[in-house]
Amino acid sequence: MVLRVIISVTWYKSSEASSVSSYLRIRNLYKNFGDFTALKDISLEIEEGEFVCFLGPSGCGKTTLLRAIAGLDLQSFGSIEQAGRDISALPIARRDFGIVFQSYALFPNLTIERNIAFGLENAGRSKTEITGRVAELLDLVDLADQGKKYPAQLSGGQQQRIALARAIATSPGLLLLDEPLSALDAKVRVHLRHQIKELQRKLGVTTVMVTHDQEEALSMADRIVVMNHGVIEQVGTPTEIYREPGSLFVADFIGETNQIHSTITAANGLTVGKCALRSAAHGFAQGQQVIVTIRPEDIIPHEPGSRRAESDHSALAVTVGEMEFLGSFWRSRLTGAELGDEVLYADFSINAVRRLSLAAGSALTIELPADRLIAFPAGGDDVGNG
Repeated sequence: MVLRVIISVTWYKSSEASSVSSYLRIRNLYKNFGDFTALKDISLEIEEGEFVCFLGPSGCGKTTLLRAIAGLDLQSFGSIEQAGRDISALPIARRDFGIVFQSYALFPNLTIERNIAFGLENAGRSKTEITGRVAELLDLVDLADQGKKYPAQLSGGQQQRIALARAIATSPGLLLLDEPLSALDAKVRVHLRHQIKELQRKLGVTTVMVTHDQEEALSMADRIVVMNHGVIEQVGTPTEIYREPGSLFVADFIGETNQIHSTITAANGLTVGKCALRSAAHGFAQGQQVIVTIRPEDIIPHEPGSRRAESDHSALAVTVGEMEFLGSFWRSRLTGAELGDEVLYADFSINAVRRLSLAAGSALTIELPADRLIAFPAGGDDVGNG
């Protein structure tokens, strides 16, 4: 059956690994399903030891790309190289990877020890070697005392750790994670993602994870590949993706952001409602209609009537509307004559709300940092800055 073939892979290590700069190289990849193109001209390079997340909404192509790398669903066109070796058309059994699925895919009739040992047995390892390796892996995932149990006797988080141990049992060069945490409850997900990242750093294994959870990607990845409609929107570190979005889609998909209709007035200026604002430098022409974004946490509150702001920032008067308590901060709806018909949402710390005595109906002055006002074309997704 298919599952058996996937797990009983004979892993292959290329002697050319030290001669290439990128461990995994994808070039001009396409995947068609009949008339539907799921992946369009995907090119990507992943360094050895990197933890990379494929992030995007459902149907964006991230899982299809992972399956192409694994050989589970071959690409229509394009090439994939791993450690300098072209694996584009290789069968699964000749590819060097371990994989963890969302559904764990553990054998219910085998003990935890036997589940982990399965791939090692099929690789022809000796009994002594297998016993030692299984004990090492159980200790590595903090389940040393669970080896004699069966999968049904473990929690979901424990089962996922066993699936991870089985995937790395044969020391593959590439670890593929297909939404491994999505079936778990929120608290277990947070705990397990830290364990997975710590384990990946300890082993130094090149890892590619598919997720639709932004928080997961931001907290775990060295780099994030944001995908949409079968193309790569942006590749960058979590900080770059969050602070310097390359398209309106990325700005909107990652975290929360305000989107405001604006008009360009200068190389670093624009208008919002009746207010002239300073912004980051952009490449738009004067008079062009744009969408300017700013994240709620980048809005700085001041005493009402204050015009205290940095020289390259803007200050304007607003009125606080509804306030939503979200634990560590308050999300506030802001309106005002200077904003015209536009509405801003700002995240204010509990201390700021207390210090300024903020409540619905309060007057407030807000500061908008120029470098956090990022402009995009009103009718498209490309960034105009730079």
